[in-house]
Amino acid sequence: MTETIPAVFDVLDERFDFKGDKHVERLASGCRWTEGPVYVPAGRYLLWSDIPNDRMLRWDETTGAVGVFREPADYTNGHTLDPAGRLVSCEQGTRRITRTEHDGTITVLADAYDGKRLNSPNDVVVHSDGSVWFTDPAYGIDSDYEGHRAESEIGACHVYRVDPADATVRIVADDFDRPNGLAFSPDERKLYIGDSRRDHIRVFDVADDATLSGGDVFATSTAGTFDGIRLDDRHRVWAAAADGLHCFETDGTLVGKLRLPEVAANFTFGGAKGNRLFICATTSVYSIITNVNGARKPYGLR
Repeated sequence: MTETIPAVFDVLDERFDFKGDKHVERLASGCRWTEGPVYVPAGRYLLWSDIPNDRMLRWDETTGAVGVFREPADYTNGHTLDPAGRLVSCEQGTRRITRTEHDGTITVLADAYDGKRLNSPNDVVVHSDGSVWFTDPAYGIDSDYEGHRAESEIGACHVYRVDPADATVRIVADDFDRPNGLAFSPDERKLYIGDSRRDHIRVFDVADDATLSGGDVFATSTAGTFDGIRLDDRHRVWAAAADGLHCFETDGTLVGKLRLPEVAANFTFGGAKGNRLFICATTSVYSIITNVNGARKPYGLR
């Protein structure tokens, strides 16, 4: 039987009308550091990374079974789906972005910038034009805990874009200490990026030529550091933090929290209606069905 704990919400503003299950389910436990959840609607399953154990795990929505999806997994961190429903992953061990094709083969999308190896890609999103945007802090090379200890060849931590036409990798933001989670607004006109060294989220305007401008601080964490970021269908920004998930209105006001007993790393919306939150938090994966729907990407996926 799935373990449950009481659902604890902090309502900090009347605009936080979050409702749903009175309990949070613990779908899996026994991991070392869970990260990068992605819901695959075609198969009705959830994938996530257990980084220090160098494996990816899979939870089946129809049976509740948990099993190993890939091991070893090159210390994979963040994941997403592209417009064709293919898995795009950040591999900290190999310091690259890869795509898993429908036949299971692996395609390398990016592993270097200007002839120098990437640090350790952390989180990734795919634009509707097919471009791949990712953050590249140094967590995977800082030690052997979640990758392989090494010196940074680039010497800094940036945010990058992989061009869908010629696979060119270019820097789109170069003024971060440790860029981490990132997410587009539903119309893809804004990009939210967290800096886990500075404990804040910044928001950028995205131009038609894929350049970024602005970059003002959107929100500052009140509990540890921000990690994963997602938006709901009301354009509110959700972020993982030390005490659970934080919800921000479009003006940057912290309106509420979903508290968890472990430090939250990343999360995603999934399920048949996109109103089921799947949360990776330290040793476990949690789930709750709510009245909130995740924002759909222009190509239909969440």
